[in-house]
Amino acid sequence: MVSEAFRGEFYQKVDSKARVSIPAAFRRILEADDPATADFPRPRVYMVYGGKNRNFVECYSRVGADWLAAQIEAMELGSVERDRAERDLISRSVMIEVEPDGRIVLPPKVRAKMGFGPDDSAGEAAFAGFTNRFKLYRREVYDAENDEDDEEYVDPLTLVGRAKKAG
Repeated sequence: MVSEAFRGEFYQKVDSKARVSIPAAFRRILEADDPATADFPRPRVYMVYGGKNRNFVECYSRVGADWLAAQIEAMELGSVERDRAERDLISRSVMIEVEPDGRIVLPPKVRAKMGFGPDDSAGEAAFAGFTNRFKLYRREVYDAENDEDDEEYVDPLTLVGRAKKAG
């Protein structure tokens, strides 16, 4: 699906105009997955802000967003599950182009999902790689989530392969 996995954690300042730089490693993947065309000369990032219980914004490259849409289209038309997936993952998303300097302006609904108020745009964002996508958090939220102790320590390598993808 993607040319390379989104990997790593990065912290970037969000300025008072809600601008933030996408980490260079993530920009390279966005560029590879969305080659320049006459209609779209710059790479795009697809930001999903839907889902009431989510405290982050899920971000996809064009290839990743197309893959997600195809997965949803494969669901039963008219089913409650498909309707919810379409509402929270397609309708409640926005596509924005990455500026030549690598920055984006966080749209109002994205800022709200991350916990930035209308008069509180400045702060710090956490970019967290998740293979075919990355998640964008307000830094305080990300740090608090990572500080929570697991109920029982499990070596993460033992989890790999337990859950198989549907073929």
